[in-house]
Amino acid sequence: MEVTAPAPARRRDGAVLLALLGALTAIGPLSLDMYLPALPQIADGFAVSDAGVQLSLTACLLGLALGQLLTGPLSDRWGRRRPVVAGVAAYAVASLLCAFAPSAGALVALRFAQGLAGGVGVVVARAVVRDMYSGAAAARYFSRLTLVFGLAPIAAPALGSVVLRFTSWRGVFVALALIGALLAAAVAWRLPETLPAQRRSAGGLTTTLSTVRLLASDRSFIVYALAQSLAFAGLFAYISGSSFVFQDVFGLPGGVFSLLFGLNAVGLVAAGQLNARLVDRYPPRRLLWIALAVGLGAAVVLLVGAALGSLALIVLALFVFVASVGMVLPNGVALALDGHGRHAGTAAAAMGAVQSTVGAVAAPLVGLAGTSSALPMAAVIAGTAALSLATVAALRHTATAP
Repeated sequence: MEVTAPAPARRRDGAVLLALLGALTAIGPLSLDMYLPALPQIADGFAVSDAGVQLSLTACLLGLALGQLLTGPLSDRWGRRRPVVAGVAAYAVASLLCAFAPSAGALVALRFAQGLAGGVGVVVARAVVRDMYSGAAAARYFSRLTLVFGLAPIAAPALGSVVLRFTSWRGVFVALALIGALLAAAVAWRLPETLPAQRRSAGGLTTTLSTVRLLASDRSFIVYALAQSLAFAGLFAYISGSSFVFQDVFGLPGGVFSLLFGLNAVGLVAAGQLNARLVDRYPPRRLLWIALAVGLGAAVVLLVGAALGSLALIVLALFVFVASVGMVLPNGVALALDGHGRHAGTAAAAMGAVQSTVGAVAAPLVGLAGTSSALPMAAVIAGTAALSLATVAALRHTATAP
């Protein structure tokens, strides 16, 4: 008689893996969101403008982009475990160094290093999912990752506010260093190797460049990677601008801002879990279309609310827009990676680099346009939402053209 592992043990192992991959994916938003309540304090402490402080957000995203580009091919060659353990450990060290930044310029540079190390976890998490699943099954798993991914923006600003009650903004980075150290230990202990030796890439730079050329020639990969990256850029415009809009423009206290930020993250999580159920009935492409259309509609309402100075409209529109991103990201990632199982690490790296680079452009646009009203943030969100939908529409048009 065949002996199998007990079902509870299998479920427990699956839950542990989901939690680990979700935590690795959440490194990015955790690094960005936890210090949002401290942005005004950092600006005052270093005597720089709001836009100057937002450059530290941009630097972190650019670091995430480069970190993913470097790690993706390495994980295809060496496996998933070794790069991610080293990367998360380096993230903990970089976070601790951020706590001792002597100037705004130094903080920007150290935030870049923090993002560089954090990008390792993001790309490996996606590659591990693609190692195990494809198609609708991958979209379903990425949707479930949204449950863990969404906990970061729910908990991070509130945790940052708690830390700020007892210490300065530097304590936020000490907390991030502790989180990184604990995650590195957990990954080293429980993350399995999902890329067996026989499936690893044996080539060097030439093989990597060949894979990059293959990805660049794949129209579907480019379109879906760009579409979900533009949606992420809209989300990041909200992340970088919301603290100033809610606290400076509308005068809301930090606790209320954290509550609103958490509620929007709940919408993101709920939409992701709804998507996990819907992919059993509808193809990911259709769900992506619907989510993009809903996001654009919410962005238009946000523009109207910003023009009227209506806090109620802005809060409602942001909730719907952020929730729509919870469906755009898992479907966009799954569709982009679907045809690239043999080099999932490089494909995930290229997609993540595009996402981080496009998102990095959004933050300074919001800041440079001014923070005296909600219009700059609303305009960037509306622009990225429109471009994201137009990108997918262009693919559909070329696919059906004679």
